[in-house]
Amino acid sequence: MMYEQRQQQMMNRVDRRKINGDRRKAIEEERLEVVDLSGMSLETLPHPSLNLATICKLYLSNNDLQMIPESLTARMLNLVVLDVHSNQLKSLPNSIGCLSKLKVLNVSGNLIESLPRTIENCRCLEELNANFNKLSRLPDTIGFELVNLKKLSVNSNKLVFLPMSTSHLTSLKILDARLNNLRSLPEDLENLINLEVLNVSQNFQYLEALPYAIGVLISLVELDVSYNKITTLPDSMGCLRKLQKLYVEGNPLISPPMEVVERGLHVVKEYLSEKMNAGHKSPTKKSWVGKLVKYGTFNGRRIGSRKDRQWFHVSPDHYHSFDGVASPGYDRKSSKYTGNRSIEGLASPRHLRMFSPRRLFSSKNFF
Repeated sequence: MMYEQRQQQMMNRVDRRKINGDRRKAIEEERLEVVDLSGMSLETLPHPSLNLATICKLYLSNNDLQMIPESLTARMLNLVVLDVHSNQLKSLPNSIGCLSKLKVLNVSGNLIESLPRTIENCRCLEELNANFNKLSRLPDTIGFELVNLKKLSVNSNKLVFLPMSTSHLTSLKILDARLNNLRSLPEDLENLINLEVLNVSQNFQYLEALPYAIGVLISLVELDVSYNKITTLPDSMGCLRKLQKLYVEGNPLISPPMEVVERGLHVVKEYLSEKMNAGHKSPTKKSWVGKLVKYGTFNGRRIGSRKDRQWFHVSPDHYHSFDGVASPGYDRKSSKYTGNRSIEGLASPRHLRMFSPRRLFSSKNFF
């Protein structure tokens, strides 16, 4: 009885602390300010009469600002949204790295040629819009730090390449890089396991090929590669089970031919799947794709025979399908993690290249 009373007293204390914490948080949020100075033809920012640390959202769009003072951003420690689109900014202050709570940054419609490397310190950032600027490159290590980024929009710039670290943006859902000068895409795209929309259209005479890793983007729903110089779609695209929209017009396509494209997405995927399968029918080839196709992994079926399961060294209870609905690391009967890595684990930055397209689609013997 004494034990039960003591337990109840402890629970009551925890509840009171939680309630008090929630109250403090609510009071702090009430004190935060939303400041909207949009469309006021401002050339410089007025001296603020309020405490900069109390601003949570700052809207400065549609003005004539040419710079943002370093001291301004350095003191806005609670800023969550910063919108400065449609100004005359040529750069962003290095102190933008002090905005540790920033979630949305909109700098579109300016004259920015490069983003400060300190932007990588904004680790809470979920949306970055830098459309319609003069960006020729992004910070090399941007993907290593912005681990919470869900939307990256950099269309209508002068980008020649996306940094290799882009493949580490494992939370990314939307990547819009159309209307640039892209020559190629990063090879290790398979790490973008949450990517749903990829738009690299209208890079015109520059983009001539897509990486094979594009076929391992297990969450991809929409792909726009229109108006480039692509002649061949990777066979691996036949594995994009969730793909619902595909735009390829304006390319000199040879494979698949236009008569196949005109018959619809499902016909394109069937064509690419058959082409991939046909390329791995030879018994002398033992590439990753050959194994995955042979054992029904690409179409999401489970391995059926006992012999197949022995080849993969997993028990029937541990094996699930390739598409990430479940993983080999989870035992449904015991509800325990067995240690076998899931596709998501293999596709994480920690295991970079362990499941790379160079291994997936190579004709070298790995077995």
